[in-house]
Amino acid sequence: MALIESFEKTGNTLFKYRGQIPVLIFLLSLPILFLTNESLYQGLYAGKYTLVRLIWSVVAVLISLSGLALRAYTVSTTPKGTSGRNRSGQVADSLNTKGIYSVVRHPLYLANYLIWAGVLVFSLNIWAFIIVSLVYWLYYERIMFAEEAFLRSRFGADFEDWASRVPAIIPNWSLFEKGDMSFSFKTFLRREYATFFSTVFSFVVVDYVLFILSFVQFCPCRLSCSEWVRPSLYVLAVALVITLVLRTLKHHTSILKKDVGRD
Repeated sequence: MALIESFEKTGNTLFKYRGQIPVLIFLLSLPILFLTNESLYQGLYAGKYTLVRLIWSVVAVLISLSGLALRAYTVSTTPKGTSGRNRSGQVADSLNTKGIYSVVRHPLYLANYLIWAGVLVFSLNIWAFIIVSLVYWLYYERIMFAEEAFLRSRFGADFEDWASRVPAIIPNWSLFEKGDMSFSFKTFLRREYATFFSTVFSFVVVDYVLFILSFVQFCPCRLSCSEWVRPSLYVLAVALVITLVLRTLKHHTSILKKDVGRD
């Protein structure tokens, strides 16, 4: 099999599981945190670097929020048939070249990386950030290759013209062209509550891993039950309530029903 065919085949396989594989990568990256200097974590959670940790956490959250915002704008302004959540294979009724797709060809994959990058920055582990970033790049590169091979075969010269002008992953905001769809807050709520919850959950998991590592030279089992209840746990509880409410509204009411022409 020619290399170009191998890339496309691999990309299509990864495309089918693009919702699960990033989670697996995240879970496999957690052991890397154990390679970080224990004294750093112990100092952070002992209150030695409280201000530094606060600033670092705010930066990390802002990075992930930028990814969530990019996803929100993309899914809420993209016409039906151009950015669906199909799993079985590539589908495109038309080539979307306006809105966010006028500045970057793969905005959702950029958004996903920013979300995970924020979590990795929050971990305070440079090795986790570098290794996972490289893995994500290889992973998304294959998917983007397969998607673009499909679009090229389906739309031909129109795709070639668009691809020659618009960068694949680094946005060029000077190229922005207003799309046909306005932002739909309802679409955002209907489609992105799961991404919101998974992001919060990932931050909480990392927070607890670092918390446990900060007591590695002692014994975490000696902590009282109240000491195990961290502020991040309250944030997770609020996120869970919001997610359950939105899921209920989506599946059991007409409040978040789809607008005409939207996924």
